[in-house]
Amino acid sequence: MQPFTTLTSTPAPLKVINVDTDMIIPKQYLKTIKRTGLGTALFSEMRYKEDGSENPDFVLNQPAYRKSEILVAGDNFGCGSSREHAPWALLDFGIRCVISTSFADIFYNNCFKNGILPIKVSQEDLDKLFDDADRGSNATLTIDLESQTIKGPDGGTVTFEIDPFRKHCLLNGLDDIGLTMEKAPKIEAYEEKLKGRAWA
Repeated sequence: MQPFTTLTSTPAPLKVINVDTDMIIPKQYLKTIKRTGLGTALFSEMRYKEDGSENPDFVLNQPAYRKSEILVAGDNFGCGSSREHAPWALLDFGIRCVISTSFADIFYNNCFKNGILPIKVSQEDLDKLFDDADRGSNATLTIDLESQTIKGPDGGTVTFEIDPFRKHCLLNGLDDIGLTMEKAPKIEAYEEKLKGRAWA
């Protein structure tokens, strides 16, 4: 998993509350178990018209936000069914950080397991970040995970809280497999002990 340390990007404003996982990645794309290739389907029902052409009104289709790595979204982001394809699609598109006032628990946990930083902020701070995001390519945000800060284009800073263990995993690029591999020497030592035992 790619470590998350700092990230500077033009933030994309998605001023929608209760964005559920079906909006993030519709059910017809859930047949694959690959983590790649889902970026084109991200928010597909909002990004594309019925004829398959792009909807120019959708934020990620607008020139300033096509390469955004930060998404600023409304309350209760990631609600609905517990599909890990949702963070897969975000990551494959290029989104490394989602900022909102709240997240659905399962989606929130899945983000950390896939190298995405979900940040919870107050409504007041979210409104400021939406204002920054509305400025398009004229404004960028810088996320610093180590200091737990979001720096705006005008020098303002928002701080955020994060569980220390999850922070450690993101900073070091550790998913569940990576965490297990950290224990490899102890696991191998235990296996060696077992080899020498006689089982009844």
